[in-house]
Amino acid sequence: MGVALRISFLFLSVMVLLPALCVCQGTFTCSRATYYGSPDCLGTPRGACGFGEFGRIVNGGDVGAVHRLYKNGTGCGACYQVRCKRPELCTDDGVNIVVTDHGEGDYTDFILSPRAFTKLARPSRAYDLMAYGVVDIEFRRISCQYPGYNLMIKVHEHSRYPYYLAIVIIYQSGQKDITAVDVWQEEYKEWRCMRNAYGAVWDMANPPKDAVSLRLQISGDDGQKWVQLNSVIPTDWKAGVAYDSAIQLD
Repeated sequence: MGVALRISFLFLSVMVLLPALCVCQGTFTCSRATYYGSPDCLGTPRGACGFGEFGRIVNGGDVGAVHRLYKNGTGCGACYQVRCKRPELCTDDGVNIVVTDHGEGDYTDFILSPRAFTKLARPSRAYDLMAYGVVDIEFRRISCQYPGYNLMIKVHEHSRYPYYLAIVIIYQSGQKDITAVDVWQEEYKEWRCMRNAYGAVWDMANPPKDAVSLRLQISGDDGQKWVQLNSVIPTDWKAGVAYDSAIQLD
């Protein structure tokens, strides 16, 4: 009887303490993070979002892969503040990262570039933190900021003028998702939807022969809206070139 009571007391004690151990501050969500190998400690140009070289260097290489937050590609380009939960090793502010890839590890929400992972640590403690491999974290979505840059529409390298057009949208500020992209068909006086090929890449066969006008469906906590970009891609567009939209999203 005494043993049973002690076991019951221990079980109740754990149940009382467990919520306290898992609580995160304010708008943060608890999870885990790890890091991937990289020869230069930056991102990878082969990330599932399709950003190419932009995905390697954006945000100074403070980037990461996500699984649950990937959202079939609409999560590409989102920004998050990530803080590790080991106060003896980690800073209070953590690191701000950009999602450029898809991946999952040992029950993690984030697989960070080595550069981003080491920024979780206090000065001179990065080696100690990396030795853990996987750490408890808390994270929240934040607004992306790209001072000096407008939203840009990059023609993907796999595009073939004039028969096949694929685009990827880069330097997207704010904290909303692009959930649809339409192209204006002057010949038919109507909008035609592009296909979300993968990640942040949108494509279509037989694009307009004139300058390409787009409209983007922007989705956030406050609902959806369309943003129109008139003649944002020139008639003689070229694969691999990024075109300035002259606007930025809030």
